Amino acid sequence: MKPSNITLILLIWMLETLALHADFPGTWEVLVHNARIASMHTVVTRFNTVVLLDRTDLSPTEHGYPRYHCHVDPQISEDPEPRPDCYTYSAVYDLINPSPRPLTIITDTWCSSGQFLPDGTLLHTGGDHDGFKKIRMFKPCDTKSLCDWEELDDIELTQGRWYSTNQILPNGSVIIVGGKDAVSIELFPPKSGGGVVNFPFLADAADDQMDTLYPYVHLLPNGHLFVFANNKSVLYDHTNNIVLKQYPQLEGGPRNYPSAGSSVMLALTGDYSSATIIVCGGAQYGAYNAMHTTAPAKSSCGRIEATAKEPVWEMEDMPVRRIMGDMVMLPTGDILIINGAQSGSQGFELASNPCLHPVLYKPDEQPGSRFFIQNPGKVPRLYHSTANLLPDGRVLLAGSNPHSYYNFSTEFPTELKIEAFSPDYLSPVNKFIRPTIIEMPEKIRYGGEFYVVVTVEFPVMVLGVPEVNIASAPFATHSFSQGQRLVKLDVSVAWSGRLGSYRLACKAPPDGKVAPPGYYMVFVVYRGVPSVAKWVQLV
Repeated sequence: MKPSNITLILLIWMLETLALHADFPGTWEVLVHNARIASMHTVVTRFNTVVLLDRTDLSPTEHGYPRYHCHVDPQISEDPEPRPDCYTYSAVYDLINPSPRPLTIITDTWCSSGQFLPDGTLLHTGGDHDGFKKIRMFKPCDTKSLCDWEELDDIELTQGRWYSTNQILPNGSVIIVGGKDAVSIELFPPKSGGGVVNFPFLADAADDQMDTLYPYVHLLPNGHLFVFANNKSVLYDHTNNIVLKQYPQLEGGPRNYPSAGSSVMLALTGDYSSATIIVCGGAQYGAYNAMHTTAPAKSSCGRIEATAKEPVWEMEDMPVRRIMGDMVMLPTGDILIINGAQSGSQGFELASNPCLHPVLYKPDEQPGSRFFIQNPGKVPRLYHSTANLLPDGRVLLAGSNPHSYYNFSTEFPTELKIEAFSPDYLSPVNKFIRPTIIEMPEKIRYGGEFYVVVTVEFPVMVLGVPEVNIASAPFATHSFSQGQRLVKLDVSVAWSGRLGSYRLACKAPPDGKVAPPGYYMVFVVYRGVPSVAKWVQLV
């Protein structure tokens, strides 16, 4: 007999009450015990594979991959006898096979940047030494095919980029912002005539610690860029190279590399006219220069509505001090803050007191009630660690190498494990209300309507319409996920069938300012529980 709506409501209430009274929420699992790479840069592709990438100027170790390529960098002049390096420092992992497949990367990718292009190709730029001006491409493929890095020889960056940030723009081009000794921007593909454009804001925000590296760049739904460096931020019209607004200074000192906290733009909703930016954590000013490994990190967060006429920073405090944390936008619109340390700064062996407790930030709660401590992990993930959202709703953790080379015999060794953290929405008590996507298009067009058919194990969609949210696949490195974005679509229930099947009418984002062209993970979220995502191309 079909259960009544009252019975279903009582069941949901009981499940949610059980979850609230559990211990610290969230669970951990080891996916790969030895990836043989400490991934400094990590991305998830539309084929549900993960690209792992380290720097390429490390000496081979017994933990490395077998011989794959040999390379001598002639630019490393400090080494009087350069040795051929025959190990690989990039790999692809398909989430099922516990042995990542080696990839060939030649030029140095140390502290580089990246972004997916509209066709799903990963654009990867810069690095150190012979990678300083290099442009690379990775065209993902399914697990039955072989794909590898392509290092472009016919085009290079106009200015070398080390510690820069990439952001895809509404027209599908990519802006590359800043870097060490680079107070400029440039585009890929290059504008007619090429060249760089001076961006004096980066020089104005600089201090004697270089606290403007890996600037936080967010594409706002009005098409302009919110650019944050050190403790300053501007609204930048990239089309006309004009700073339209200087935001108030964020209190508390530097927030970017080498004093980095992290930053994220909240989910875009409603008519998409408003965008809010969060910046959390960071190191004390001076900790990096003084190599003060026990200097307490910041616990403060600033939150600003970047599209407001008179924006101001709203301050709040995390329950845990944190530097080098990663902020991961979950399918629900909540934010997971994970990884990092409670003392010191970024840099080799400059931090201590690992931050093992993730924290969940619920942006729709009232100030003072937005942070929730999660179940702690056991693996310290400090400098050069990453965090990425997976299509099944878990968060993948990789890397941590706070040493100039791989070091496995120290207090915080180089970390080769790959783990996953499962937020509480994946708790077994939620399995009955977790949606499953059974039908949706592979491609959607701006402003167009499309349909998603879902089922649930128990027919319980009686308490509101599910959300359909699209999430980008960002390039995660150095505590910032370049290009991270979540857009909540306009949704209505178009049809309700038997046995818990529903046809949802969805409206695609209106334009590339709200969601740049490319591939997105589509999640159906009901009562805070997301489905496994399917990929869609937005054109």
